[in-house]
Amino acid sequence: MSAIMSDTPAAGVVTGTPLLEVEHLTMRFGGLVAVNDVSFTAMDRQITAIIGPNGAGKTTVFNCLTGFYTPTVGRLTLRRAGGPYLLERLEAYRISKEAGVARTFQNIRLFARMSVLENLMVAQHNVLMRASGFSFAGLFGLPVFRKAETEAVDLARYWLEKVNMVEFADWEAGNLPYGAQRRLEIARAMCTRPALLCLDEPAAGLNPRESAELGELLTFIRDEEKVGVLLIEHDMSVVMKISDHVVVLDYGRKISDGTPDFVRNDPTVIRAYLGEAEDEELPPEVAQDLREGK
Repeated sequence: MSAIMSDTPAAGVVTGTPLLEVEHLTMRFGGLVAVNDVSFTAMDRQITAIIGPNGAGKTTVFNCLTGFYTPTVGRLTLRRAGGPYLLERLEAYRISKEAGVARTFQNIRLFARMSVLENLMVAQHNVLMRASGFSFAGLFGLPVFRKAETEAVDLARYWLEKVNMVEFADWEAGNLPYGAQRRLEIARAMCTRPALLCLDEPAAGLNPRESAELGELLTFIRDEEKVGVLLIEHDMSVVMKISDHVVVLDYGRKISDGTPDFVRNDPTVIRAYLGEAEDEELPPEVAQDLREGK
């Protein structure tokens, strides 16, 4: 199988080790086809962005990958140790627990009345429950549970440091500034030790400084934690700066697939975003704005 399941020219090809292979994904809701025969490959230890105009089917792809929807057609293969895992055949909890797919949402879903630290500990619930023998070892404070609990606290503190939130550890999550809540969501997802981190518009509502900090965090996760990232995002300044690979959807179909340089210069992508007829030439200054993420 090729590195990218695409008809794009060689200039747009992304190389690497496949982590997620999406093959002929189709999702129908009655007579509505939300995603239509979409195929792409997300590489291990890379950031893959899925972009497109509103209603293009981006979140539907995520919902299929994470078990909220069962695809009408298609194969979704995650390749990691112990796999491969066919995500379309797994219940949602097994996609997270066994395949190692973690997700954040466009709308923040923290436990608002829990502390920041407690949110990160909850993410490690499965590990702690197994170590406790489903309560027995935890109830009696046996060494196996104390060891697991110490490791969970250490991991939570590690991610608090990485998202610059150590001083907020005891705050209720709902009292955090908006940008800090976004970072906490990502930290909580990383506390599950994922193989693939799926982020649904993490830059939504962030100011330019916060968006830049987000980009630094995601590149750290890719480069230092060696975790593959799948990203839905409308902020092109973030996408084009940090992504290794960009997939473009429009009306549920894939219209482009390749490196950021290839995609931002693809006339098909420019027309989809700006609504130009295919036989019209874009003004140079308009095309340049899209290339620069404006």
